Amino acid sequence: MSLKLLWFVSSQSNLGFLHHGNRSLPCPNLLFQHRAGKGKNQRWKPHFCSLRTHVPGSEGLRRSKVKVTVMSTMAATSSAGEIAMSSEEKVYNVVLKQAALVNKQLRSPRGDVVVPGDLSLLNEAYDRCGEICAEYAKTFYLGTLLMTPERRRAIWAIYVWCRRTDELVDGPNAPHITPTALDRWEARLEDLFNGRPFDMLDAALANTVNKFPVNIQPFKDMIEGMRMDLRKSRYKNFDELYLYCYYVAGTVGLMSVPVMGIAPESLASTESVYNAALALGIANQLTNILRDVGEDAQRGRIYLPQDELAQEGLSDEDIFSGKVTDKWRNFMKKQIKRARMLFHEAEKGVKELNASSRWPVSASLMLYKQILDEIEANDYNNFTKRAYVSKAKKLIALPVAYVRSLVAPSTISSSHRN
Repeated sequence: MSLKLLWFVSSQSNLGFLHHGNRSLPCPNLLFQHRAGKGKNQRWKPHFCSLRTHVPGSEGLRRSKVKVTVMSTMAATSSAGEIAMSSEEKVYNVVLKQAALVNKQLRSPRGDVVVPGDLSLLNEAYDRCGEICAEYAKTFYLGTLLMTPERRRAIWAIYVWCRRTDELVDGPNAPHITPTALDRWEARLEDLFNGRPFDMLDAALANTVNKFPVNIQPFKDMIEGMRMDLRKSRYKNFDELYLYCYYVAGTVGLMSVPVMGIAPESLASTESVYNAALALGIANQLTNILRDVGEDAQRGRIYLPQDELAQEGLSDEDIFSGKVTDKWRNFMKKQIKRARMLFHEAEKGVKELNASSRWPVSASLMLYKQILDEIEANDYNNFTKRAYVSKAKKLIALPVAYVRSLVAPSTISSSHRN
């Protein structure tokens, strides 16, 4: 199969920068699908075009004519001129499908998932999810208490499933986890989406996905991120790292928005809100990566774009030696800038959420952004110093986040929402 990774740059995008000659172009947030086929000859070259976007089956979303510049620093063309999907394109397609599902609104819910034995076990399962959330994500848990009981319990169920999934490769049993074990976990996921939960915690999520328009794909994608952790410890470029960040964190945003809900008075498009949620998840994961460079290096892992390290004259040996140099500072400044731009994109969507859901999201966003500040305060030493937000700063951030959560949704339509 030939490979062509294309960057379709929307004229309305302001996420990141691509450089062409002496011009800085906005980094892409719109991609167009064209599948690749078989081919023998491959060569690398830039491409330029304009296109009309339309996704079949997503009539609830906007159809728009968009002029784009196609920039490719990694594009292999075949004699047939066919194209394979880039990482951002794959993710964008998931966003469109989830947004279309939300627009459909699942007008015919099936009712509660029946738990064998006693229906009261379902309430017990949700309560246990809440206890786990309170234990491992205290700040976020406090924010969920402002939500309606139904939304709150659903978010707890999603959080617990995500934590259980992450524990498969990062928990105490991680050395014994195999691809087969992840396959079994995915089969359990499909069962619970079909109303056949394996245990009480699964039952809480099965009930949640039955009540809210949640698509299974982000959940399956998160499991794929766990598979990636088993087989991959280096990332050639940001395209590869972006896909990993989507798998392990961007997916959480796509899982959560259907539960948190979009404010009825919001005129923002469903798609734009999902893009913001996706940006928040990826920004959070990039922040985790930048914070944990030293810890990951001790495990032989480098979650940084290899080509961007090379551009600064850095190599794996520099990461393992753990020395803060001017080259490292310059590299980190660019990585932090990228993460902040993603947080900026995410902020646009927070105010579009249902009023009771804004505070926990806003608080999470603010606290993660402050980790970037702490990395800078440590003079970019993320080898031996762990950047963290002090309790005092957290206490200050929470009321600020609450005030920001009171900001009214957009009154200017970005596109029609059904």
